[in-house]
Amino acid sequence: MRQQYVFTTLTLLILFSVSCSTTLAQSPALAPAPSGPTNVTKILEKAGQFTLFIRLLKSTQVANQLLGQLNNSNNGMTVFAPTDNAFSSLKSGTLNSLTDEQKVQLVQFHIVPTYLTSSQFQTISNPLRTQAGDSGDGKFPLNVTTSGNSVNITTGLTNTSVSGTIYTDGQLAVYQIDQVLQPLQIFAPRPPAPAPAPAKSKNKKATTVADSPDVTPADNSKAATLQNVGLFGVAALVIALSL
Repeated sequence: MRQQYVFTTLTLLILFSVSCSTTLAQSPALAPAPSGPTNVTKILEKAGQFTLFIRLLKSTQVANQLLGQLNNSNNGMTVFAPTDNAFSSLKSGTLNSLTDEQKVQLVQFHIVPTYLTSSQFQTISNPLRTQAGDSGDGKFPLNVTTSGNSVNITTGLTNTSVSGTIYTDGQLAVYQIDQVLQPLQIFAPRPPAPAPAPAKSKNKKATTVADSPDVTPADNSKAATLQNVGLFGVAALVIALSL
């Protein structure tokens, strides 16, 4: 009886071991963590309501530039992402009226080439330099100020505020804004400077004198001739009368 009990127990242990081995062998391995830089467009797609900004990122190739910059830069990036409602508030036909270069500049104007936390907005120096280029001389100025927990953004044409944090990981920060940031360089460019007045010629007086008819020598000679003829005439008349 005891031997039968031991045999039964051993059989159950063997069956249990085989079952466990089969189960472990069939369990899928854990998927590795995704490699490579963070994809801005996928973050915005997951957040929703950024369809038009995503379309601009892709059509201007700025999305690909961001992938490379996030992968090779230690400074990180900050993106101000306008919602679809922000684009719908623009004047009809605004985007279609822009050249390809201006569309690139418009998207780049929403990107700061450094990682900024919400607390850093309180201490940054204005104007912020964006990927659009020079922030001075009224070209692409972007100024950020804070009032309590509110972060305000001004461009000279747009005045809006950060309405939420979409994503942040220490390298990339994406903030939601409710208006499209309009740079002065695109939407209110300065008129070209007037052409300088031509320099005054120093030889103007001399040229005028040279161009005027030179009558002085000829006139003096003519006057002397007439004077001599008159004197001879008077002398002849006196002689004739005396005869």
